[in-house]
Amino acid sequence: MNQAVLGALVVAGALAGVALPAAAQARGIPVYNSGVPRGIGIYGDVGFPNDEAGGGTGYGVTVKAGAGLFGATATLASYNPDGPGGSDLTVGGTANLRVFGGPLVPLSVTLQGGVGYARPESGFLPTEDQDDWHFPIGLGFGLVIPNPVLAIRPWLAPRIDIVRTSAGGDAQTDTNFGLSGGLELNLLSGLGVHAAYDAVFADGGTPGVFGIGAHYTFRVPGL
Repeated sequence: MNQAVLGALVVAGALAGVALPAAAQARGIPVYNSGVPRGIGIYGDVGFPNDEAGGGTGYGVTVKAGAGLFGATATLASYNPDGPGGSDLTVGGTANLRVFGGPLVPLSVTLQGGVGYARPESGFLPTEDQDDWHFPIGLGFGLVIPNPVLAIRPWLAPRIDIVRTSAGGDAQTDTNFGLSGGLELNLLSGLGVHAAYDAVFADGGTPGVFGIGAHYTFRVPGL
């Protein structure tokens, strides 16, 4: 079995929910798909959803790991929408497969699949009250622009965006087109900053979220 086939199976497993319960990124945080990381990275994010996405503020911490063609992320986030009430907790992650590009090729194309879980208002374990699931599936196109001080990485990621909400024994599934894009600035030391905007083109509106953050990547020899 070659690496491409194995990678496709890994992504398919994540989409089926067999792997860790994964946020492609969580509620209140953009969906990031800037490419397979090299090494291990820790990302901190603050998200600002528009009114159609619920308003408020989201905070997230993501761990990214990558080796060769394959990568994965795990996210823990807290989202406090506008109005009274506490924060909603989200967990999740993604499985990523680089289908084009390499260390010496500035353009990369990455297949990404993820699943995120959130339970609004109270508690966290799945119940019959209300559970929200998020399944983003798409491609990311990234470009590395090197210079002597830092590497600039603009990226764009179209996707199919699936949200399934269940409440009181009833469930509703909405499938829409989503698009996210952003920019990373990475220093040679591993420190960097990033920003992104994410929009979902749904009937009756365009929920969107702007996110900014900082990250640090630990380089692993041989990766």
